[in-house]
Amino acid sequence: MMAIIIAAIFVNNFVLSRFLGICPFLGVSKQLDSALGMGAAVIFVMTLATLGSWTVYNLLLVPMELTYLRTIAFILIIASLVQLVEMILQKFSPALYQALGIFLPLITTNCAILGVAVLNIDEKYSLGYSLVNAIAAGIGFTLALVLMAGLRQRLELADVPPALKGKPVAFLVAGVMSIAFLGFAGLGG
Repeated sequence: MMAIIIAAIFVNNFVLSRFLGICPFLGVSKQLDSALGMGAAVIFVMTLATLGSWTVYNLLLVPMELTYLRTIAFILIIASLVQLVEMILQKFSPALYQALGIFLPLITTNCAILGVAVLNIDEKYSLGYSLVNAIAAGIGFTLALVLMAGLRQRLELADVPPALKGKPVAFLVAGVMSIAFLGFAGLGG
């Protein structure tokens, strides 16, 4: 179990090792508050999407021999959950809802969430292991997002050459972070 947690957070980090979820990673990582909010939303959706997708796949699609519908079913589950999160945030945290802006609906197409659901099925994890993997992958996504937000806030105060300001330096920092996370290879995974 600990091997799955370490692997999902550090070794096989969906953003920094598998390069899934890059759009929200670069889009929401400008401010620490919005990065934490997006991370929490992704953990929530990823965990519930794993619960829903594992259940639908193993209790509906496999017995009915409809496994070829896996991707469509998973996307529908994720889209429904994102709508639920969006309604909850709009009602209970309008400031966070505004801060996340267009990136909240983009969780629907966040390939990291779909990737976790598919990986759990492909690895034939039990429901318990799938949920642990989903939570750990969400924590890994949030860790990468928060680290990137902190670095980008520091870069705003740094003397960056004009040609590298904005997205170019963000891509460079993301690349260096990916290299740093390669140092975790061999731990638990």
